[in-house]
Amino acid sequence: MSKVLVIGCGGVATVAIHKCCQVSEVFTELCIASRTKAKCDRLAAELAPKTSTKITTAQVDADDVDQLISLINSYKPDLVMNIALPYQDLTIMDACLACGVNYMDTANYEPEDTDDPEWRAVYEKRCQEEGFSAYFDYSWQWAYREKFEKAGLTALLGCGFDPGVTQAYCAYAKKHEFDSIRTIDILDCNGGDHGYAFATNFNPEVNLREVSAPGSYWENGRWVEIPAMSIKREYDFDQVGHKDMYLLHHEEIESLAQNIPGVERIRFFMTFGQSYLDHMRCLEDVGMLSTTPIEFEGHQIVPIKFLKALLPDPASLGPRTKGKTNIGCIFTGTKDGEEKTWYIYNVCDHEECYRETGSQAVSYTTGVPAMCGALMLLTGRWNKPGVHTVEEFDPDPFLDALDKYGLPRSESRTPVLVD
Repeated sequence: MSKVLVIGCGGVATVAIHKCCQVSEVFTELCIASRTKAKCDRLAAELAPKTSTKITTAQVDADDVDQLISLINSYKPDLVMNIALPYQDLTIMDACLACGVNYMDTANYEPEDTDDPEWRAVYEKRCQEEGFSAYFDYSWQWAYREKFEKAGLTALLGCGFDPGVTQAYCAYAKKHEFDSIRTIDILDCNGGDHGYAFATNFNPEVNLREVSAPGSYWENGRWVEIPAMSIKREYDFDQVGHKDMYLLHHEEIESLAQNIPGVERIRFFMTFGQSYLDHMRCLEDVGMLSTTPIEFEGHQIVPIKFLKALLPDPASLGPRTKGKTNIGCIFTGTKDGEEKTWYIYNVCDHEECYRETGSQAVSYTTGVPAMCGALMLLTGRWNKPGVHTVEEFDPDPFLDALDKYGLPRSESRTPVLVD
C-alpha cells in the first residue's frame, strides 16, 4: 500500500496516472498536483469510477520550493513522481530532501532561462571540460548524490523511454547478452502522422531546443560534437518502414558512457520528416526558437514561448495520430569469445494508446515506464540510496513490468547495423 504524489498533468503524466490506477494494489492513493488544478480535477473525475485507487488533487507551483514542501508534508507520500517540466527537477529534488521522500523524473534538468548568468558560467565551464554544448546534462542532479545518500533516499533520474527504457535495454544486454559491449546505437522512430503541417509530439520548448542543438556522440572516451542534423541515415524499422533519421545529442549517452565499461561508441538517432525539418529551420532562421526575451508592443516575450502558444498542444494530438513508434538499441560486442550483434526494441501503436489512455504513443512510451519505475521503487526492487539512472538497477523486473503493462520488447539477433 503506497501513497504517491504526481507533479504534472500533461500528456505523459496522464498516461502514467492511468497506468498507476491499473495497479491499484500498489498505488493505493494518488495525489495529482499541477499549476492548473482544474486539469487535475478533470482527470481525477474521469478515473475515479474505473479504479480503487483513492485520487485527490492539489494546486502547486513546482518552481516554488516552499509550496512543494508544504504539499509534500501535508500529503506525506512514499514517492514523488516528477512528471512536470525538466526546468523544475531541482526545486522538486530540494523539496523531497527537505521532506525525506524518494524522488523520480523522466528527463534530466535544463534551465528555463539559458541566459541566466549563474547557470551560464557553470554551463560554459562544462562545455570546455566535457566537450558537448547541449543545455541539458546530468551534472546538476548528480551534484545531489551525497545529499540523497546521507538522507537514505533514492532519486531515480530519467525513467521514460529514452532516457529510461533504452538504459534498461543496455543493462539487460550487459547482464545477459554480452561479455563486452563495443557499440550502442539508440534508434528512436516515430512513424505517426497527426495531419498538421507542423507540430511537436511533446513540449515544444524542450523538443525544439533538443532538435536544433548541435549533435554529439561518445567515441573512444570522449565527446564528438557535430553541427545540428548533419549526420543522416536511413533505416528500415519493423512495422514502420524506411525512415530518415538524424544523429542528436541525448542525455542517456552521458550516463551510459560511465556505466557500461569499455564501450567504444554510443550514438542516438531520431527520425524526422522533411516537412518538420523545413518548418523548424525556417522558425530558427527568423529567431522563433530563441529563449532570450524581446520587447514587443511594450511587453517582454520569449519567442519560443510565443511559438508554443501558437502550436497545437501535444496533448491534443492523440485523436488524430495514426501509425506506430519503434524505439530500441542495437549492440555489437562479444559473447563467449565470439562476435555478436543484438537489437532490442518496442513497437507501439498510436491509435491503441489513444483508445486506452486518451494519449498518443509518444506520451504513452514515456508514461508507462514512469509508472513501472515507480513500481520498482515502491515494491523495493530498486532500492539504492543516492541519485541513479535506470541502467544502475536490475533491468529484469522492470522489463517484465513493461511487457505486462503495455510496452513489450521485441528482439533481432541479426539486425542491420547503422554505418
